[in-house]
Amino acid sequence: MRIARFSIDGNVAFGVVEGDESVPDGLVLDIIKGIPFAEYERSGTKVPLSKVRLLPPVLPSKVVAIGRNYAEHAAELGNEVPEVPVAFFKPSTSVIGPGDPIVYPSFSQEVHHEAELAVVIGRMCREVPRERVAEVVLGYTCANDVTARDAQKAEKQWARAKGFDSSCPIGPWIETGLDLAAANDLAVTATVNGDLRQSGRTSQMIRSIEDLIVHITEAMTLLPGDVVLTGTPAGVGPLHVGDEVAVSIEGIGTLTNKVIKRD
Repeated sequence: MRIARFSIDGNVAFGVVEGDESVPDGLVLDIIKGIPFAEYERSGTKVPLSKVRLLPPVLPSKVVAIGRNYAEHAAELGNEVPEVPVAFFKPSTSVIGPGDPIVYPSFSQEVHHEAELAVVIGRMCREVPRERVAEVVLGYTCANDVTARDAQKAEKQWARAKGFDSSCPIGPWIETGLDLAAANDLAVTATVNGDLRQSGRTSQMIRSIEDLIVHITEAMTLLPGDVVLTGTPAGVGPLHVGDEVAVSIEGIGTLTNKVIKRD
C-alpha cells in the first residue's frame, strides 16, 4: 500500500494511492480517517492525484542518516569503509517533498545528489532487537541526501553540509507493502536532467536495514514518523541551479526536485 500526505484547498490529509500510474490521471487518493501511525480507515472519498499537492510523506522529529554504507561510494570519495556505521542528523527543517525546490546554499560551490532508500518508523522504539525490527517499520520512501560537498570536506562536523534548508527531499509516498527481505534488495537510481548518474541496489549496503535500526536505537529513541537514511550507492555528483534531479527506487516510485538559486 502507498500512503501519501497531501494538501488540497488548504487542508492537509493522508490518503491511500490507488489506480494505474501508466494511465494519464490514473492515480487517485482515497482519503483516510486518522493517521497512518495508528488505527485508521479509508473514507471512500477519492480525489485525483493530479488535483493535489504532494507533501513530504512525514514530518519527522529527526532524520538519522548513515554515511559510507556502500563500499564503492566510500571509495569514490577516497574514504575507507568505517568499522561501525557513521550516523549523522539532518534537521526537520531540511525536509521537503516531491516537486519542492532544492535551494542552492549560499555558502557552497559544490552541491551533490545522493539517492537513498529511506526507512519510515511507525512506532516509538528503543533498543530494538534484530528479530523485531520489522515491527517498528511503517514503510519505505525515496530520499535525496543533498550534500554541500565542499563544506563537508572543510568542516569536521557535517551539520551545515548535510543539514541546510531543503537538503532532505523525501517522497513521493510511503510504500508499506515491502518486507525487510525485499527492502534489502531494491534498485536505486538517480538521474539529473534525464541522464543516469547513480545505479545500485540496496543489497550492496555494507550494513542492512536491521543492522542500522539496531545500531541507532541502542543510543536513542525513534518516534513515529522519524526517518532513517540508509546510505547512497556510487555515482554521486554535482547539482547546478536549473537542474532537475530524480531519485527512483524499485517498488516505491520516483522523487523529483529542481535546483533553484536562493532569492
